[in-house]
Amino acid sequence: MNNIINVNNVSYEYMTEESSFKAIDDLSLDVKQGEFVAIIGHNGSGKSTLSKNLNAILMPTKGNIIIDGNDTKDEEKLWDIRQTAGMVFQNPDNQIVATIVEEDVAFGPENLGIEPRLIRERVKEALESVGIYELRDRQPHLLSGGQKQRVAIAGIIAMRPKCIIFDEATAMLDPSGRKEVMNVINKLNKEENITVLHITHYMEEAVDADRVIVMDKGRKLLEGTPKEVFKNIDTLKKIGLDVPYMTELATSLRKEGLDIEDDILTVDEMVVKLCQL
Repeated sequence: MNNIINVNNVSYEYMTEESSFKAIDDLSLDVKQGEFVAIIGHNGSGKSTLSKNLNAILMPTKGNIIIDGNDTKDEEKLWDIRQTAGMVFQNPDNQIVATIVEEDVAFGPENLGIEPRLIRERVKEALESVGIYELRDRQPHLLSGGQKQRVAIAGIIAMRPKCIIFDEATAMLDPSGRKEVMNVINKLNKEENITVLHITHYMEEAVDADRVIVMDKGRKLLEGTPKEVFKNIDTLKKIGLDVPYMTELATSLRKEGLDIEDDILTVDEMVVKLCQL
């Protein structure tokens, strides 16, 4: 598979008159088309700054970012980049611009100059893909947090991006809302082959990813499959991160003498392993 995202030796500094702070420090990473990559890290690790650089909201101080062959520093390619890599932010209210759900989802395609007939088709498909077509005539401010975030995601889907970047898109939701959104994210990746870059501080949301990247102080600290990364319990806790509860439980049981692997991630995996003992 080809890479849709290439981050090459990127640094980003926030500058003030008195000082500067390097939020990203010589970071390199690639994301393949159709891949689901989770990026985790504590507050201040640089993960949200990275997401804004990927969508050309910010520009690297050093290095370059290539999105589907286009350099984010090339102003003439800015529109192409933002069509290719859609962005879903933490607060859905910041992305909702219309007073009716259907109109809000249509906003992006309208700005792309797509003809009305195709817009109607795209809006219907987008709302169905996130499971809220029946809410198309509702006012967004009357919806739950999870429903609002699904409206925001539908608005991005209607623009037909190859990649969607979720910048802590579940941070303001309750557990039910987070589950709704994660179901949509997994469906888009597995069924629609949309590349997903999911930036989160909930470890359980990274379990289903193809690859997990752990950031600390603007650098890449760990990288690998969820099982490979979450085995590093001491390293993760040292930088203020938790691990999935089942992984921690498996490690504790192993220390007590049970013959059980220490890379268990989910309740289902734990049940299977315990039944085999």
